[in-house]
Amino acid sequence: MALVAEAPGYIQIFSDESVKRFAPEIISPSINPTLGFMSKDVVIDSSKPITARMFVPENLLSKNALPVLVYIHGGGFSIGSTTWIGYHYFLGGLSETCKCIILSVDYRLAPEYKLPIAYEDCYSSLAWLSHAVSYEPWLQKADLSRVFLSGDSAGGNIAHHVAVKAIQDKACRVKVKGILPVHPYFGSEKRTKLEQETGDVGEVAMNDFFWGLSLPEGSNRDYYGCNIENADLSKDEWACFPAVVVYVGGLDFLKERGATYAEFLQKRIKGVKLIEAKGDTHVYHIFYPDSDASRLLQKQMSEFINSF
Repeated sequence: MALVAEAPGYIQIFSDESVKRFAPEIISPSINPTLGFMSKDVVIDSSKPITARMFVPENLLSKNALPVLVYIHGGGFSIGSTTWIGYHYFLGGLSETCKCIILSVDYRLAPEYKLPIAYEDCYSSLAWLSHAVSYEPWLQKADLSRVFLSGDSAGGNIAHHVAVKAIQDKACRVKVKGILPVHPYFGSEKRTKLEQETGDVGEVAMNDFFWGLSLPEGSNRDYYGCNIENADLSKDEWACFPAVVVYVGGLDFLKERGATYAEFLQKRIKGVKLIEAKGDTHVYHIFYPDSDASRLLQKQMSEFINSF
């Protein structure tokens, strides 16, 4: 069994198509509210499987109906988990700050499950919400007329496409009010200015590697899931698109992609904002969930969600 491809420290692919992923520290959920929030794991679809971690503020039962945030982790569609300690503490803190219920989804990963599987898996969480609200105790305070989608990096990409599926699926019972992509991961065969300056090494090569793992066989980076220009909607569908706030990091290699995504939306819908954390890098909130920058991001996301 030979090693055929790898992103050192993240993932290895072997000749027998087996995959080894390297995870950072992980943490179990807890119903003991030591930091102002509680968490537990739930099953979205046992047949695939798709699971999720729920976060609720400590004083859940004393509040009125709460908005729901569906959060989708990043990792180039190929790594990542809601069990990672950075996600756990950032999302738990966001639940407390925002006074919202958060459903953080663990979808199936590439290369075993290539796109659009991640879109389909995360979209299924909306159907789960619409049914689970009748029996899940932590959803008794959920306001399904105020559901928001967010995610970082590849998760920001997925959030966009889940919103599209919610618009196109006439049977969808969940109303998506807004999208909050954090450092969203898009691409194209055409290089951005920064990618051209960097050349096909380092971060460019890493991006290409993860796109290569996740794109369907025979597709390139102009696949609709990668190149947002090829994921255009009809005029009627754009009329139903929710409000969007896009967060980018000033030191993030993917900053241009996030800004281009915001510009693409601004030409088609109203209510699109772009917020830049000037001195911060890609997904800093996951690496440093207790930093001042991460707490500011929690505050900004909370303000957007609670404006509805």
